[in-house]
Amino acid sequence: MSNPGRPQLVRAVGLFSLTLIAVNGMVGAGIFVLPAQVAGILGPAALSAYVIAGLAMGLTMLCFAEVGALFDRSGGPYLYARAAFGDFVGFEIGWLMLVARLTALAAISNALASYLGFFWPAAAAGAGRVSVISVSIGLLGTINFRGVKHGIWANDLLTIAKLVPLVVFIAAGVFWLDPNRSSAWTLPEPAGLQQAGLLLIFAFGGFEFAVIPGEEIENPKRNVPVALLTAIGFVIALYLLIQFVAQGTLPDLASSATPLASASRRFLGPLGGVLLTAGAVLSTLGTNSGNLLVTPRVIYALAEGHQLPSAFARVHPRYRTPYIAVVVTALLGWAFAVFSGFAALATVSAISRLLAYMATCLALPVLRRKMPDAQRRFSVPGGAAIPIAALTMSAWLLLGSTKAQVTISGALLLAGAAVFWMAPTRRTAGDASSQAGSAIAAD
Repeated sequence: MSNPGRPQLVRAVGLFSLTLIAVNGMVGAGIFVLPAQVAGILGPAALSAYVIAGLAMGLTMLCFAEVGALFDRSGGPYLYARAAFGDFVGFEIGWLMLVARLTALAAISNALASYLGFFWPAAAAGAGRVSVISVSIGLLGTINFRGVKHGIWANDLLTIAKLVPLVVFIAAGVFWLDPNRSSAWTLPEPAGLQQAGLLLIFAFGGFEFAVIPGEEIENPKRNVPVALLTAIGFVIALYLLIQFVAQGTLPDLASSATPLASASRRFLGPLGGVLLTAGAVLSTLGTNSGNLLVTPRVIYALAEGHQLPSAFARVHPRYRTPYIAVVVTALLGWAFAVFSGFAALATVSAISRLLAYMATCLALPVLRRKMPDAQRRFSVPGGAAIPIAALTMSAWLLLGSTKAQVTISGALLLAGAAVFWMAPTRRTAGDASSQAGSAIAAD
């Protein structure tokens, strides 16, 4: 439990900002390039992959909505897994979350440099690329260092700003649809659907942004379920419309490196390409702003649980942020970004977060048994049916992983196990249970 004698985090995240945190986590750089990649795998049946991935994430978010409302501590899936399954499983999930968030921060920083290359070619490579990564991570890290309210304001502003070009793309594009490209709902081959669905997990993932800063959310029992379900409904509709317009306006969609910018140039002229490229820049900045808000809270939660050094749980006496964790996140994210590329990092992030999502779905029925008297303002209907459906769909998507992806994921789990068993701060499962019990949200 937290020590009442030391500085504490403050509850400053309301419902509107919490919803935008979830939307920001999902709507990132991926949606600006994935329409072409999904079309390359499935052709005119690409929309079906969005339906499958959206359904899998929607079912998963229902599980998050019930479980997340039980806790008012930071950590999200790490906290849920630890309460349900004990220290070791909890740490492995926390470890995967940390890897997913750091690799996503790095991957998106590389994407930011690539998009800025449209306006400043030197930004895409060499010293220019390193400068863009360094300045962006340094600036966003400083904002989140100086207070959660500053981080929330940046998140709200950048989320709204990056949605505007996407809404313009949809609104203008519907008037330029090619009626001959109407076979969008053709059923695809299962293998291709698996591959494309797993790829889209990177685009739909990130909603857990909204549950990780649990100690800073106002009225989490009510706001967490509402924010999650509002966000997933909005993003599913947004992504379907984006893919629909892209397929209906760009004949060579599958071969385009910049599908949304290329499509918008067809019906908005050169200004359309500039608008969507600027939107991609804002999107990467927004997602990384959210990353630098929530990733330090994962490190903070692991330290609070005595599974990382206690220094990472220190809260700044003035700014009320986990400031050491913020600095460490920025430095690690910078290092990964400078020395790695986008594609490999995106794959690691997608599989890691999918495993963390599955752990939360598994935790739901366990926590129902462990916390039978806990007040639940939101309960998933149908007993165990929805958690089982979410697990089944996620496992089916996971089966679409390549051998290399499975190898990388296995290595990450083994590395996490080694860190857990070697850590001198490791606690017993009994300690974890008592800590988890204290995390139940107050009425």
